[in-house]
Amino acid sequence: MTIAIRQIRILDGLGGRLEQGTLVIDGTRIVGAGPDRSIRIPKGAQRIDGRGLTVLPGLIDCHVHFCLGAEADVVAAVEGESSSVTLLKAAELARRTLQAGFTTVRDVGFRDHAVFALKHAITTGLTPGPRIVAAGLAICMPGGHARFIGREADGVAAVRAAVQDQLDAGAEVIKVIASGGVLTPGTSPDDAQMTVEELQAAVEVAAASGRHVAAHAHGATGMKNALRAGVHSIEHATLMDDEAAGMMRRQGVYMVPTLSALATTAACPSGCGIPDSARSKAKNMVKQHEKSFRAAVRRGVPIALGTDAGTPFNYHGDNAQELERMVTLGMTPMDAIMTSTSAAARLLRMSEEIGTIEVGKQADLLFVDGNPLRRIDLLQRPERIAGVMQGGRFVAGPLSRM
Repeated sequence: MTIAIRQIRILDGLGGRLEQGTLVIDGTRIVGAGPDRSIRIPKGAQRIDGRGLTVLPGLIDCHVHFCLGAEADVVAAVEGESSSVTLLKAAELARRTLQAGFTTVRDVGFRDHAVFALKHAITTGLTPGPRIVAAGLAICMPGGHARFIGREADGVAAVRAAVQDQLDAGAEVIKVIASGGVLTPGTSPDDAQMTVEELQAAVEVAAASGRHVAAHAHGATGMKNALRAGVHSIEHATLMDDEAAGMMRRQGVYMVPTLSALATTAACPSGCGIPDSARSKAKNMVKQHEKSFRAAVRRGVPIALGTDAGTPFNYHGDNAQELERMVTLGMTPMDAIMTSTSAAARLLRMSEEIGTIEVGKQADLLFVDGNPLRRIDLLQRPERIAGVMQGGRFVAGPLSRM
């Protein structure tokens, strides 16, 4: 089927803006995009009046956990439920994410390898959800952060084996834990975890299979250890110092800030159910996290959107809150949108297929009632999501009923 949307505002994901354009989709691909007068609409195409709407590439979240349901105590929740229940929950959370306009995500830590079954179910059309780039189990040190969704490994040989197990199971990215964290009891975000040699081993094994490595790191020492090892993204980068920022910029390593995770945990009042240790750590770091993000923007560190969706009260489907947080901290709405489209696609090495509105790309698209360049919060309001298209097919919103 060929679909033509006329007189629509087009944000191409690369910083380009066209106030009145025509977009033509044939099958799964974009075959035309440009000013109304310059685009020929094929005979027999379904025509849609796009006046008042904005279309942008389907959004991408580079840091989610579909095994976590944003419960107050996610560690207790995932440890207290069966793997089967977790998988059923994850399928529902994936559906909500797609309906919110996020057509691709990177899941950087699941309780087991069932995330690959979820990915297969979505790919084959068994259940709705975004495209998933999945890590499987995170690799951590014994007793380290994220061990409740991780594979503990002690020493270079053990790390190599752990990484290879994830690759054999289907991992398209490897997640390593280079510092302590907020949610895992008994770990400090300041402390480095895993040695440089262990992190290098993970990078080497991943590289042999053509895979990249994402490193969880709050503290600057953990960040720099991971950077020296050759990772491709730093998740959180909460306590980034000048040296770490410089290394990231020179090496082209992406910051995936996950501002929403610390913010939602820190905002929770006493007695909300989040363990006191996690609340305290989040409250102590949230302002520094914002400072690090501003510094990254100022210094030109590459940034790709990630939310850490699934952490306490950080709901799947509310992923677009991250864009508003970025804008509040000084990023322009256009630049924030680019972190969730073209920049995220580059990090995931999917930019030839998704992340921009260009002829030949997959028709992963988000249609919004209004102009998100004026009101970035429109992207997180379900009633303003006019349509979500994935691979040329409307999967959510009023346009899906036409």
